[in-house]
Order: sequence, then C-alpha cells, then structure tokens
Amino acid sequence: MNDSLRSALAFVVVLGVLVFIHEMGHYLAARWRGVHVEVFSIGFGRAIRSWTDKRGCEWRLSWLPLGGYVKLHGHEGPEDASPEQQATWRPGETFHAKPVRDRAIVIAAGPAANFLLAIVLFGLLYATVGQPVPTTDVGQVNIGSAADRAGLRAGDRILSLDGQPVERFDQVQAHIQPRGGQPVQIRLRRDGQESSITATPEAREVNGATVGLLGISGGAPEFRRMDPVSGLVAGVVQTWDVTAQTVVALGQMITGKRGLDELGGPLRIAQISGQVAQLGIASMVSFVAVLSINLGLMNLFPIPMLDGGHLVFHAVEAIRGKPAKPRTVEYSFRAGFALLMAIFVFATFNDLGASALGRWVSGLIG
Repeated sequence: MNDSLRSALAFVVVLGVLVFIHEMGHYLAARWRGVHVEVFSIGFGRAIRSWTDKRGCEWRLSWLPLGGYVKLHGHEGPEDASPEQQATWRPGETFHAKPVRDRAIVIAAGPAANFLLAIVLFGLLYATVGQPVPTTDVGQVNIGSAADRAGLRAGDRILSLDGQPVERFDQVQAHIQPRGGQPVQIRLRRDGQESSITATPEAREVNGATVGLLGISGGAPEFRRMDPVSGLVAGVVQTWDVTAQTVVALGQMITGKRGLDELGGPLRIAQISGQVAQLGIASMVSFVAVLSINLGLMNLFPIPMLDGGHLVFHAVEAIRGKPAKPRTVEYSFRAGFALLMAIFVFATFNDLGASALGRWVSGLIG
C-alpha cells in the first residue's frame, strides 16, 4: 500500500472514530434529556447508506468524511419554523422547548465524550502496554562534544549530577543549562557498574542567553504497566496535561511567541495518521487520544457555530432569562462561519506549504 492511500485510509478511520464518539455524546445526552434525534450522520452530503431505527432516528453514512452531525428535533425555535414544520413536532420532545440547562447538557456532551474517550484510551494503554516513564538514559552522544570528551556513552544511565539525584532527562537538562563552562560531576551506571566522571558543558549563546550543552540526547522511556483503576486515574492526569499544553501552545501562537506554521489542518492530520499507523497499534491509539482531546477542546471555543458558541448563548439566556435576539444570533453565526473558514484555509495553506506540492506552488507564485 502506497503512502498516500495509507494516509487517506488512516485519516478516514481516525476521523470517523472521533466524529462518531463526539456525535454519540450529543445523541445520548439528547435521549437522556428527552429530546428526539431525527438524524445521526457520519460525514456530510449525500448518504452512502442509511437506515431508520424504531425510534424514528435516521442513521447515515455520508460520502464526505470531514465531520458529522446529529439533527435534534425542533432545534429551531417557533420563530424560525413554518407552520407546516411546527405541525410535525412531537410534544415534549423538541430541543427548543427544553429548559436552558437541558439544552446546555446536550451541547456540552459532545466535547465531553471526546475527553472521556481520551481518558479511556490512555487508561487502556497504561493497563496493557504501560505508561511511558522518562528516564535519564543517554540515547546518543555527539562526537566531539563535552560528553564525548568526558567518556559518556550511549546506554549510560545518569544517576546524579553534582551529588543531586536525577530521575528524568529534563532534570539533567535543567542542571546542565546554567552551568556552561563549569565542571559537573556525573554519577552514572554502565553495564550494571556505577562510576563517576567529570564533564564541562560547552557554553553557547542561544537567543541572547548563555547555556551549557553536554551534547547528549535522551533515550527511550520505560513502560510501566498499571492496574485498570490506576490506568484510568493516570489517563485523567494525562488528558489534563495534554489539554493544558494545547491551551498554552495556542496562547503562545496568539501572542506571537510561537509560529503559526505549527497550525495544521486535515492534510497534515492525514499525513501524520499514515505515519503513525506504521508505528503500531499503541502509537495509533495514543495519537487518536491526543486528537480526541484537540477535537473536544476546539469545539469548546466560544465561536458561534461551534459547541462553545452555543454554550455562550445558553449562558446569556440563563443570565438574561430570555434568549438572545434572532438577528444577533444570525450575525454571530455568520461571523463564526467566516472565522472558521479563514482558519481552515490558513491551516490548509500551512499543510500545503509543508508538502512538495506546496513548495512547488510557492515557487510558482514567488
């Protein structure tokens, strides 16, 4: 199977799983709060296959696999529905007639399902494959570096620096960076035997600051299996960490501390999906968990048309005691749609810029 086909198939499978879980969150919450669901669709456009269940919900698999939706019965209010539409409404099962709390629960359930999926997937990985735990193993030593001259070798495990125990490679980096040009005593284990060496990190200017460099990179992490309960707890922690890191990264992009070229779209997701698929099931599951977090977080942004935008309107309604004016909602949704399209185009341009096609097109337009 060539790379393009593998990437396309992996993309469809990964996105299909994430969209299904997201929309299933909306669907189950709607059922719970007594709202009839008319359509549950994976994909957009014309249906490839569809069937209707005994509750009257039509399930669709549509040809454009770039998302999905659930159509809630009576989602539009009476002011937006014709008399013919209103005549078909099921009493007590329309979305607009439910209390604002119930409507907010239905909307929030989609992103919540994505976060829950990430927790379960991480927990499953930690209970089967194990949780990756960083070590102080030396993965590579640069030839001619301070570490090479001192006698460090790939496979060594660093135990302490200047008498201070270290357990993670980032602790090694934190100790070395402010000590450029200063001797550092390194206690290490090699082939089961402990020994000590002294290395003097090179002092280099990086972004106007002097940092110390040993010239080593960290090795592969260890994997420690957990019981199912501990795995789920660790899954919650990992989901929170990934969410926090994503929020920080987005904040840095907005403030200019981080390049916008890191923002990717469907093409980049497809490419990475194909690459991760070659690394094995564990890597694929972890990738899906991270993407699920990103999908849930993105949908919580307070942008009209996204779940977060709907939640903002519901919050306004709860505070004011009445819904926002229809014209306000309409213009907000238009602005939200324009913003989402701009982000999509920008992300796609970034994806093309990272590809051979993108570089060729960039060359044509100078």
